[in-house]
Amino acid sequence: MAKKIIMSVFFALIVFASDQFIKSLFLGGLEWHSEIFSLYLVLNKGVAFSMFAFLGESLKYIQMALILALLALVYREKSFFLKNYIAVGIIFGAGCGNIIDRFLHGGVVDYIAWHYGFEFAVFNFADVMINFAVILILIVMLFERKKTV
Repeated sequence: MAKKIIMSVFFALIVFASDQFIKSLFLGGLEWHSEIFSLYLVLNKGVAFSMFAFLGESLKYIQMALILALLALVYREKSFFLKNYIAVGIIFGAGCGNIIDRFLHGGVVDYIAWHYGFEFAVFNFADVMINFAVILILIVMLFERKKTV
């Protein structure tokens, strides 16, 4: 169990550090545009698709409570953690990266805008990593289910 906790923390730190480094580039003025997607700074005051932006400053505290609830759930469901420790670390690191943006910059630092064929929400590396981690959890669950059938 100790090795998996260490690996989970390692993945959290790698994702968090990578996320903050990339965001610092855009906070420093990096921009790039193409026909398919563009990279430019947007401060998102809400969550996905700017939903719940009306919650203002309280949104960061709600998100902190959600992260703490996730940690409590993972602590309680040790078997889930043992099967998904990498994904848990990734989600925790990415979530903390987005929450710290709210404290430091007043919103989440987003910078990837897809616009080929359709306009999509502006998002960031942490968002991608959260989705990746959820996919990892689903894959583990599918393989687990096939073993029991």
